[in-house]
Amino acid sequence: MTATDYATSDGSVASATSGQLATFRLDGDLYGVEVEHVQEVLRSQQLTRVPLAPSAVAGLINLRGQVVTAIELRERLGRPARPEGTDAVVIVVRLDGEAVSLLVDSIADVVDVDAADFEAPPDTLEGQSRDLIRGAYKLDGQLLLALDVHKAVSA
Repeated sequence: MTATDYATSDGSVASATSGQLATFRLDGDLYGVEVEHVQEVLRSQQLTRVPLAPSAVAGLINLRGQVVTAIELRERLGRPARPEGTDAVVIVVRLDGEAVSLLVDSIADVVDVDAADFEAPPDTLEGQSRDLIRGAYKLDGQLLLALDVHKAVSA
């Protein structure tokens, strides 16, 4: 992947990348993370709750003997809770040698993105979700929100 930095309207710097993003759906919107961070995608996993953990920490999963923290992205992005009876899909990402799982609604495609299609985060994003989105890519008929995976997993 190649990266290009852009100054945003509020003076901060957004980093656009050209390459591939693994995409997923969350509350009807399309999000993406860099393919090189994705270790694997799993169906719903058994979660063990963690007492006194931040609300975005859904629990821990056992990934072939490795204990991995599960982050509920709906909570991190300020979205409504997942409807009862619907299971999350687990995206396991590897950052700085550590595995962390992200709970999402569904997995989508791996898409090629170009830095020329990158824009600053939409003005409609507010609060904590604005801090976790690096920017957006215009795709055919939809907007792909680029998740800052490092910020999303730091609780």
